[in-house]
Amino acid sequence: MQLYTTKWMELSTHTKNILGLQLPTDPRWVDLASISIEAILTDHAYCEQKAALTCISYIQRYSDKDLLVDSLAPIVTEEWGHFRMVVQELRKRGHSLGKQRRDEYVNCLIAFQKKGGRIEDRFLDQMLTMALIEARSCERFKRLSEGLEDEYLRNFYRKFMESEAGHYTLFINLADHYMDKQ
Repeated sequence: MQLYTTKWMELSTHTKNILGLQLPTDPRWVDLASISIEAILTDHAYCEQKAALTCISYIQRYSDKDLLVDSLAPIVTEEWGHFRMVVQELRKRGHSLGKQRRDEYVNCLIAFQKKGGRIEDRFLDQMLTMALIEARSCERFKRLSEGLEDEYLRNFYRKFMESEAGHYTLFINLADHYMDKQ
């Protein structure tokens, strides 16, 4: 936990705002999202579930990387807790979890990852892909926390935004820590 908190505090305001994203989400996206809060919450729940499962798979795949294991173990718990919170919010609003949709954004990012070759090269791609996914989630949660009419949901998404920002920096820091500097 300390790894990403300290590094996040050291980032400039400019860097925190853009989170390394070259193209921001159109602000009108919130208007579209607010048309179906059920769909947004369902998608959000599955994204939290996938984040937890991905962290588990990285712990299994890279069990020799102590910093990664120690850093991702609490993230698994946190992401699974987020999944449960979002499912609870769905139920509170009279909805069930619903069906998982294909995540084209994530699938396109994964398509850019190296296949085969050195495990270190694949590791770097995987950490940077996770950083991008967390950065985009953070940005979208920020949009929701500022643009939804429902005050409760604005606060709900503000908390998720803060968490995702920390995860973004964690994956960047893990990539940096294990990257061959030569």
